[in-house]
Amino acid sequence: MAVDDFLHSSQHPLLHSNGAHAHNTNNNNKNIIFVSLAKWVLKVSMWVVFLSWVIFLFLFPTDFGTGLYDDWVDATSGTLFGETGSVLLLYSGPIIIIAFLAVPYLLLSGEDQLQVKEKKTPRFRLWTFPVLVDGPLGVVSAAELIGIILFIVFVIWAVYSYTVVNFEILPSYGDDLTLEEKRVFMLQMSAYSFGLIGLTCLAFLFLPVARGSILLRLIDIPFEHAIRYHVWVGNLTMFLLTLHGLCYMIVWAIRGIIPSEIIEWKSDGGANFAGVICYAFGLSIWVTALPPVRKRYFELFYCTHHLYILFIIFFALHVGDTYFSKAAGGIFLFMLDRFLRFWQSRKNVNVISTTCYPCGTVKLVLSKPGNLQYNALSFIFLRMREISWLQWHPFSVSSSPSDGKYHISVLIKAVGDWTEKLRGKVSEESIIELPFHSHSKILASVEGPYGHESPYHLMYEKLILVAGGSGISPFLAILSDILHCTKQKKLSVPRHVLLVWAVKRSNELSLFPITDMKSICPSFSNQVNIEIQTYVTRESEPSLEENLVHEATSSSASSISKGGSISILVGTGNKLWAGSYVIISTVGFVITLGLLNICYLNPFSISYWWYRGILLLACMVISVCIFGGLMVGLWHLWGKRTSARGEADEDGEKFNMRQHIEGVTDKDLSLGTFAHSYFVRYGCRPDFKEIFGSISDRWGHADVGVIVCGPPTLQSSVAKECRSQSLKRRSSHPIFHFNSHSFDL
Repeated sequence: MAVDDFLHSSQHPLLHSNGAHAHNTNNNNKNIIFVSLAKWVLKVSMWVVFLSWVIFLFLFPTDFGTGLYDDWVDATSGTLFGETGSVLLLYSGPIIIIAFLAVPYLLLSGEDQLQVKEKKTPRFRLWTFPVLVDGPLGVVSAAELIGIILFIVFVIWAVYSYTVVNFEILPSYGDDLTLEEKRVFMLQMSAYSFGLIGLTCLAFLFLPVARGSILLRLIDIPFEHAIRYHVWVGNLTMFLLTLHGLCYMIVWAIRGIIPSEIIEWKSDGGANFAGVICYAFGLSIWVTALPPVRKRYFELFYCTHHLYILFIIFFALHVGDTYFSKAAGGIFLFMLDRFLRFWQSRKNVNVISTTCYPCGTVKLVLSKPGNLQYNALSFIFLRMREISWLQWHPFSVSSSPSDGKYHISVLIKAVGDWTEKLRGKVSEESIIELPFHSHSKILASVEGPYGHESPYHLMYEKLILVAGGSGISPFLAILSDILHCTKQKKLSVPRHVLLVWAVKRSNELSLFPITDMKSICPSFSNQVNIEIQTYVTRESEPSLEENLVHEATSSSASSISKGGSISILVGTGNKLWAGSYVIISTVGFVITLGLLNICYLNPFSISYWWYRGILLLACMVISVCIFGGLMVGLWHLWGKRTSARGEADEDGEKFNMRQHIEGVTDKDLSLGTFAHSYFVRYGCRPDFKEIFGSISDRWGHADVGVIVCGPPTLQSSVAKECRSQSLKRRSSHPIFHFNSHSFDL
């Protein structure tokens, strides 16, 4: 929510007023007031639900919280859904309710918020102020640090509260217990407590990895940023579950009943054997996800992570329906996202054109429907079946939405087996095929695009872009977006842009499409001040081809009929359809669970924990497949109908693209012909203290957006300088707002 507050605090819709349109102005004012009021009511409602849920989670480990929980269960146990429904509403209900309220809120939050920029006093913001810049967690903002502290406080508080409660109930088991028996009992109760705390953390585990989640859209945190929260919560959850299992194993060892307890499959309690299997799958996922293993054996990590399916199944068998209900909300939203991704990825997507650069980078231009929207800082997941049926790789989008309605571009640097094979295939196609007349043999599967709900790079009047190598890709999209907005005379556009680009070799400079940029808005220099500082770190002097940016690139484009455009079935797509998909699927789950209770569980008095747990999971799967599948089908039909109207425009855009590719020649264009200020330094790296110090003196008192795309060391260096400059700033100096566009899977 904090990001949303920041997003909307500095903009409001542009009002048109003159004597001839007074009536329309009054109507517009009334509509704006109504929309603002509705959004305020929705926002307050979501905050109330969220804070009430958090307060309950903190209270539950105490006697008072347990009493409230028992009273709630007793009051609702006689209903159709019984205790399972009571726990579902109490634990998972708040997440689903917020998701429901997010739908109208996002629909009311149109794109008119960026039409005008109101002058605001520069100030610090929690989400963009880096607090921790070195360490195992990477760069951590103030808002993220608050979240981390809350989780740590919750775990410590819950352990303390459960321990106090366990000591209080100890006398109820008899006064004749020996000291050793009391210790064993306390250890057993601690194991149970660790399981409950881990279960609470599990309720959050799947929320960040639902790539197109309506909740991530609500708080405007894209998947690339949220994935780190999944890692943090995953480590905490597995640590707690390890303590849970380890304490039970010690208790069983002391009592000499390890073999019998491990294989026990209770019907009126937790099924131990299912829990052992569940933990084995979780441990495999955890170990292979550790950075040393993941970086060296990525395919092992990727394949092992799909064991989450078996982890969830045996988790439901282990804890039963009541406890599974506590984590069901996050799991259900993840299932919805995964089901949507499955259908989107089934479609073959045309590669309209390809370009090979001398630095080992490939540019792919993919076909997309005109009704699929995205932002300049988006990214997609790409699979090439000719290379691998299993491997999906994320790439930042290098094109702006304004570059064309029917295509999207990515830059792919050849740094591994998969990317090397892709470059080889593209090179082979450009040699064998006759450009512009043959059918392309390159087809792709695409998931996405994913990204920010709103183009936050347009929020700043002054912008610093820091790229490392192929990290220039998203900044090409940003620069293109800024130039298009300038051409369209939009008011909310950065007026000062500094691009700092560090590359290893000078041949990487060919990645900057000067011809494309200058053609967007030839007169941009009068409205936007663009400075470029380039650092070639592994060359001590310029090469002969320094100024020939397009030298030795090979391009090809094709008239394609084998595949189609990217599917519109993505959670970050049309708000109305994405929201309806979540709502209808959830209603379907309630209906399915109600029918199960009416027709089977209640009439036959089914009480087996493990059986009820797997039936609850089955209801979730059935509702996603049937009700969600129905919405997916309708969404797909709507997409086909609306995209068919723009086929003529799409053909014209592809024709213009082919003409552009044919017309690209070496014109001795350098980066210096594009920027107001430009220089290249060889054999050195950027001195961010000097760069930011100079900016502080020149740009004055303002909010300066800093976006970094590069390796973790680059992020840390820039974040450290942002923090340093902002803390020791004078009243006339800017505040630097750190944003990262880098992620590591």
